[in-house]
Amino acid sequence: MRSLDISPAVRRITGWGWPSGSPIVQFPNPPLIIALLASATGHLAQGAAHRIALSVFYVALSVWAYDEARRGDNWFRRSLGLGFLIYITISLVQALHA
Repeated sequence: MRSLDISPAVRRITGWGWPSGSPIVQFPNPPLIIALLASATGHLAQGAAHRIALSVFYVALSVWAYDEARRGDNWFRRSLGLGFLIYITISLVQALHA
């Protein structure tokens, strides 16, 4: 039986974009994976575990956003990183004033 090789299809999809050079699909960076896992854990957990997961989420998302804002592949990715840095700052300021 012939194995299914999906890498050409994945390469073709990740090459699509507008303008050219702006990929539509990309595998998440490790900080973003950690942030997503921490977010899912935070939704399932309660008490101290919820607060720890939320802290990990904010730290990992901050690392990802800073990296994207600083070294993003294109203007959209850099803008996305900057937007999330602003979101994180506003969220933390609101949490401190609550």
